Amino acid sequence: AQADTTLRIGTVLAPNDPMGQGLDKFKAEVEKATGGEVKIEVFHNSQLGDTTEMLDQARAGANVGTVTDVARLSSFVPSLAIMSAPFLFDTYDQADKFALSKEYLGWGDELKEKSGLVMLASNWYQGARHALTQKPISKPADLAGVKMRTIGAPVWIETIRAMGAEPTPIAWGEVYSALQLGSIDAAEAQPTAIWGAKLYEVIKHVSLTGHIQLVTALVVSAESWDQLSDEHKKIVRDLAVENGRYASGLTIELGKEAMEKVAASGVEISEVDLAPFKTAVASVYKLLDL
Repeated sequence: AQADTTLRIGTVLAPNDPMGQGLDKFKAEVEKATGGEVKIEVFHNSQLGDTTEMLDQARAGANVGTVTDVARLSSFVPSLAIMSAPFLFDTYDQADKFALSKEYLGWGDELKEKSGLVMLASNWYQGARHALTQKPISKPADLAGVKMRTIGAPVWIETIRAMGAEPTPIAWGEVYSALQLGSIDAAEAQPTAIWGAKLYEVIKHVSLTGHIQLVTALVVSAESWDQLSDEHKKIVRDLAVENGRYASGLTIELGKEAMEKVAASGVEISEVDLAPFKTAVASVYKLLDL
């Protein structure tokens, strides 16, 4: 059993990923700001399960939180899916501003009522998602028949389908072996994750589609959250936003380095004309009423 003043946060990512570094800094600053009255335990590398499993645990009342793409939360509050819509944001600053808007924060309040999850901050930027394939692609037709791993949420699935591939949701921890064994043909991921998960060892091409800007949320179980005092809640929320910005800055900085290292490993990295992809995914907005 956990003390009332402890929040347990898990992530599928490695400790050196910007999100992992951001969570470790968040832990240290919360504990310092509360004089140790609120403790944060961080679990990296899927120690508490895949993202979906951690969300399920949190909803069931377990003292578990995680960093998740907000599209996974849209089954409770459909409006949240807009954050993961294809080609919506050009810069992190645009996403950060939107995440702190009155309307978006209102959807966060609605999320607690409908799901038992509390969104502490929605500005943890993980980078632009690019197509990882075994053959070069330059247009949607090149992805015909390609089984591409994606996140198991409607906006992701429909985006990948609109781009021409066959969306194949599997756990992040299984992507490397699935690519290695050929049970999937392709994946899509942000630069730091391509490097952190060593996917450069099992793919040949990265096409810089940037089809979705992966802006994620730090969420915790409402049951655990409600055990904190109002004073501590404000400290934790403020530091969640602040460290979201810190982690996002690392994402931008380390993303460039990661792509340089991926290229040095022998993977071919290609610029692509985004116009046909943007045209192809326009249908996603209508289909999901975004």
